[in-house]
Amino acid sequence: MPLPKDVASAAKASPAEAPAAGELGRDLDQSAILLDIDGTLLDLAPTPREVWVPPGLAKTLNRLLERTSGALALVSGRSLNDIDLIFAPEQFPAVGGHGAEMRISQDSEAVATHAPPMDRELKRRLAAIAKLSPGILLEDKGYSLALHYRLAPHAEKAIYEAVSLIRADLPNAPIEVLPGKCVCEIKHSGFTKATGVLELMAHEPFKGRRPIFIGDDVTDEAVFGIMPDLGGLAFSVGRRATGVADHFDEPRDVREWLAHLLDDEAAAGR
Repeated sequence: MPLPKDVASAAKASPAEAPAAGELGRDLDQSAILLDIDGTLLDLAPTPREVWVPPGLAKTLNRLLERTSGALALVSGRSLNDIDLIFAPEQFPAVGGHGAEMRISQDSEAVATHAPPMDRELKRRLAAIAKLSPGILLEDKGYSLALHYRLAPHAEKAIYEAVSLIRADLPNAPIEVLPGKCVCEIKHSGFTKATGVLELMAHEPFKGRRPIFIGDDVTDEAVFGIMPDLGGLAFSVGRRATGVADHFDEPRDVREWLAHLLDDEAAAGR
């Protein structure tokens, strides 16, 4: 199905059963919209730098930002600087670096208090893994290091084995490995997208609102898990993950659904 149940017709449905645009669109003044980027808002690309922002998406996000009185945020493993480059010249509230940094509003300064940049020697050893095979791409995110192998899928096993050896040599290093879609990411432990979202939700204009989170990857599952405690809803993309209310087939469906929220708000006369 291209969209979750009843979204195409914007029919009213129980939020516990499906993300019906009609119902949620009438509740935007009490909601906080939290969106992963890669694989959720944007289609995955061969390399991180090749992601494409479709025409009209920034306008939709800005309209939702206005309609929620600022309670919309991007939640990503990318750094805030990288997020801003993707959406330039627009700048949105965001949780970046898997929770390492946060920007509460469009015009506020970024706050990064959880971890220093990764150790240089550790980065050097991890970077050497990229030489195992042509097509492995190293991405330095500052707070984490990602080894992308979408262009070298045959190298997956070798990458994880090499990372395991490094971790065995550094048993006390405060790092964790995040498996993803054709990517192996290594970051400081002690913070996640979930801890970042919890911090964000403690600040105005997010505080007291019902969070609606959409994500697609393993790193988003921690956020799925905290939605019940926050009285919120979680939706996955590409698969029905554990603990979500429903799922979207692909990022295009997410973008269409976000536009439906505004359409239904307009139909309600707001």
